[in-house]
Amino acid sequence: MFSKRGSHISLYVVLYGLTSCVSSNPVDRNLAYRSPFTDKPHLGYDTRYIHARHAKRQLELEIEDAGGFVDEHYPTWYGADFSNSPFVYDGGINFTHGVASGDPFDTSVLLWTRAAPDGTQLPDQSVPVCVSYGIWDNPELSGKPVNMGEAFTSYDVDFTLKVEATGLEPDSKYWYQFADCTNPKTISVVGATRTLASPDTPAEKVNGGKPLTFAVFSCSNFPFGFFNAYTFAALNTTSDIFVHLGDYIYEYANDVYGNGTSIGRILSDRELATISDYRTRMALYRTDTGLLTAHQNHPWITVWDDHEVADNTWKAGSADSNDTSLGCQYSPSETCFTDRKLNAVRVYHEWMPIRQVVADDKLRIWRNFEIGQLMDLTMLDTRQYDRDLTDDYWNTDFVNTVSSFPNRSIMGFEQENWFLGTLKNSSERKATWRVVGQQIVFSQLNETGVFDLDAWDGYRANRLRVLDFLYNNSIGNTVILSGDSHANWVSDLAIPNDTTTYNSSTGEGAIGVEFAGTAVSSPSPFGQFIAPGPADDISTEIVNLNPDLQWSEASYRGFFTLEVAVSNVTATFYAMRNLNTSNTDGFASAKFIVHSGQNRLARPVAGGSVLAGALRNGTHA
Repeated sequence: MFSKRGSHISLYVVLYGLTSCVSSNPVDRNLAYRSPFTDKPHLGYDTRYIHARHAKRQLELEIEDAGGFVDEHYPTWYGADFSNSPFVYDGGINFTHGVASGDPFDTSVLLWTRAAPDGTQLPDQSVPVCVSYGIWDNPELSGKPVNMGEAFTSYDVDFTLKVEATGLEPDSKYWYQFADCTNPKTISVVGATRTLASPDTPAEKVNGGKPLTFAVFSCSNFPFGFFNAYTFAALNTTSDIFVHLGDYIYEYANDVYGNGTSIGRILSDRELATISDYRTRMALYRTDTGLLTAHQNHPWITVWDDHEVADNTWKAGSADSNDTSLGCQYSPSETCFTDRKLNAVRVYHEWMPIRQVVADDKLRIWRNFEIGQLMDLTMLDTRQYDRDLTDDYWNTDFVNTVSSFPNRSIMGFEQENWFLGTLKNSSERKATWRVVGQQIVFSQLNETGVFDLDAWDGYRANRLRVLDFLYNNSIGNTVILSGDSHANWVSDLAIPNDTTTYNSSTGEGAIGVEFAGTAVSSPSPFGQFIAPGPADDISTEIVNLNPDLQWSEASYRGFFTLEVAVSNVTATFYAMRNLNTSNTDGFASAKFIVHSGQNRLARPVAGGSVLAGALRNGTHA
């Protein structure tokens, strides 16, 4: 039933699918059990044990029941009589957090839901919850499903369910739904998703010849406002795929970083540390109607940033919890960083429609999608994987002294070598565009003498290695996507401070572009609730200090779309006016075009005019 196929994934990375040998085990069909380390049961879930636990429960019930019970088959999408089947929970379920899909391949996609038992009485841990699913090629769900199946979930994975729908057609739209195996009348909402074009699809034929559009998000912070950017993107744009660059949740306790009491968005009173903490926070975020709508209507491709675990993470610590040779410096939650990290990663894989990458390779989620010959979408992890020491506030001066050291890496040298190889492979296979999704601002940002050492400015040699590789190998049409900073920054990609090779006015000498987006709701770095006028004054000063930077805007919260066509890429930035209620009150603040082969923003940048922010050599309409 399940397949390993997914040929659009780069040869440099293998994403796990389920093999036919486990398809008979409905526990293994639920990919949430297989994370975060598929073949390391002591770090994840031993599905053989869980399956045996369910079987033991069934055997005990058979012995107790004089009439006996024979399990002839697992339930089908169309239902079965489970009146005499006590080994499957039949007390009713609720699909409490909608549906979601993600990590589409050319012939498969992941489908997600949460099937929470009804009422306050949870089933015995030995009793699994059975959920069936089907996927159709029409929104009415008429006719036979293209793919269907059943899978188990349980308290072990917070009753989440993540399955792979296979046998799909490339570059096609689909609709899916979940149901309670024991009561097929209990169904989830209908979700919409799609597959990607096969790698060998000619660029001009991808997406039926229409531009492929991505909605790009980062930094959604619950107490700071409603997630209206998700709603706006889902309902008011023609986006095909949603890309999230991280900070999907925040780990802070209430009042530590934002108090949402006035708008009814209140957090727990402890910083996240345990697996229960992270699950509760994920569940809370998934109550936002905008987020539910966005997941229901589009497939997502995601990476984490730091706050999915803790603030300013690196490979051995964070701002308030670090593992050292002498032991652990405890966080306010009294949990070591490594423990927090493993808990957070496990919950992330339970709740997000993301595929597991190489299971015995630390925390690897970096991966590459080959979307026809139109583009490669490369997703990096510049936070959790193998990042060297970052600015954790107490060590700012030290990190500044080592920020240019050549042995520092923001992603670990294994990932860095993979990334450069992926760029080269993309160029050699003649993909038109290379789009790189990653967390933090890549270009140098001199903010009136201050540099963000937690971004690429704290890893200058690593940044230079990437730029040199692009220049030396003549790899063009590269677009870097960034989040994290809670502000909008649009730049040509060039060697920092190189005004000889790079011409800031014309863009000549650049090797690509960067689109860095603002936050869904997290506050501006220029000050929470800062008005457009004062924010634009600061942006103007920063634009004047940075030759590569062409536009800066930091008052509005929002997102941007990236429309990828053969001849050009267009980025449109959207601003939300009001986060105090759930609404779609927003507008397009700026639009930028990159023509194929030019490796720079088209001039005049943004057509010479924007509706918000500071534009170099442009006007504010």
